[in-house]
Amino acid sequence: MATTNSNSGNPKVDLAYRKRKSAEEMKFQVISFALMIFLTVIAFIAVGYKEYTAWFVVPFILLLAVVQVIFQLYYFMHMNHKGHEAPKMFLFSGVLIAAITVLAFMTIIWW
Repeated sequence: MATTNSNSGNPKVDLAYRKRKSAEEMKFQVISFALMIFLTVIAFIAVGYKEYTAWFVVPFILLLAVVQVIFQLYYFMHMNHKGHEAPKMFLFSGVLIAAITVLAFMTIIWW
């Protein structure tokens, strides 16, 4: 695909381009949704399986939660599109500050 934005002046070409882009976007959202449902089922199985200890289950569920947040940000909140650089910067800056704050409080309390 040579161009990412079709504005040829021909309504039929523009309509076909928008339909193709919408179908592609819907495909990514459906795949992402299916993966999130699968990750949720895996988390329920991990909790229900009696052989796993809490030392494994809690970090595993947190890892699955982080993966789901990334899917939601990039596909459902459209952070993968152009023009979302400023919201991405603020969002990731907030995540970084929150992680540093949690790490600082954990080191203050535990050491």
